[in-house]
Amino acid sequence: MSRNGHTIAIYPGSFDPITRGHEDIARRALRICDSLVVAVARTATHVKSGLFSVEERVALLEEVFADEPRISSVSFEGLLVDFAKESGANVAVRGLRAVSDFEYEFQMAQMNQELWSDFETVFLAPEVDYSFVSSSLVRQVASLGGEIGRFVSPAVSRALREKLSGP
Repeated sequence: MSRNGHTIAIYPGSFDPITRGHEDIARRALRICDSLVVAVARTATHVKSGLFSVEERVALLEEVFADEPRISSVSFEGLLVDFAKESGANVAVRGLRAVSDFEYEFQMAQMNQELWSDFETVFLAPEVDYSFVSSSLVRQVASLGGEIGRFVSPAVSRALREKLSGP
């Protein structure tokens, strides 16, 4: 769980875009680790078409977490356990919004532990105010002109407006 006594955890995901729910999970994860790597997966495990490029997502993460030096943002490709080993971490943080998230996340946690027996997954539930918020819902509401300011940071709201308004 640590490199030189320093506990490092990884919060992997697509973050397309990062929501207040993601932000809540990341900030609360710092209660159980010394530093957190928010890692944007270059190879999605779900079939998703991205609105933001991986590089744009990492840049948004860096902006959202600019006030927190214990959170870094990167992208990765390949198996999470391989990336974790390279990063000196053996803990993954995953958010669970609803029971429907649990089955998939549980299977992933078990597979990761089979691939690396020292790898642990910690599940965190977001604050109630964010329990229904997902990136896909935020993208949909924004694309239809709805107000998303409660669900994403100002930087993400601005980036969504720019992206959806076209060239």
